Amino acid sequence: MSTARKITNRISPEDYIAGELLSEVRHEYFAGEIVGMAGASLAHNRIAGNFFTALHVHLAGKKCEAFMNDMKAHIHKNDNDWFYYPDVMVNCDPAGQKQYYCDTPSVIVEVLSPDTERIDRREKLLAYEMITTLHTYVLVAQDKREVTIYRRKSDGWMTEHLPEGGTELRIPELEFTLRLETIYARAGV
Repeated sequence: MSTARKITNRISPEDYIAGELLSEVRHEYFAGEIVGMAGASLAHNRIAGNFFTALHVHLAGKKCEAFMNDMKAHIHKNDNDWFYYPDVMVNCDPAGQKQYYCDTPSVIVEVLSPDTERIDRREKLLAYEMITTLHTYVLVAQDKREVTIYRRKSDGWMTEHLPEGGTELRIPELEFTLRLETIYARAGV
């Protein structure tokens, strides 16, 4: 006989957002439950920083804007809400940008760690696919030069792998190209 986990202390999305403003630890939110997040390694921070810096510079003066790790991605589906903290996110729809979260990301980048890789490749992929504005989901390994790109197509999602597929990541919707050597600069990989 299996035992389902009983949730007794659900909190509202509004209480979650208010609590995050006061918390010293970041939490993700899953339909009423909150889960604390662990800190990131030096390599993780350098890779995410390299990605953000390149996007931030490229998007300067354009409609789209890049955000780094403290801006939440919000998903609302079937009267449930989820909030994740992507490592890097791009939003191209100002109407979907809120003070502490984004409803309309078009690009999300996650840097993989041993503790989060399974979640990023499965749970977050399924959750992020529900965001109708999302066209590119990028997973960046931190222990080897390997990038997985999920691209939304009219008939579903296509997967691309670098370096097998080349030495540059391209996001055509943003007219953006980023070399693997730039992604991994100073990351020791």
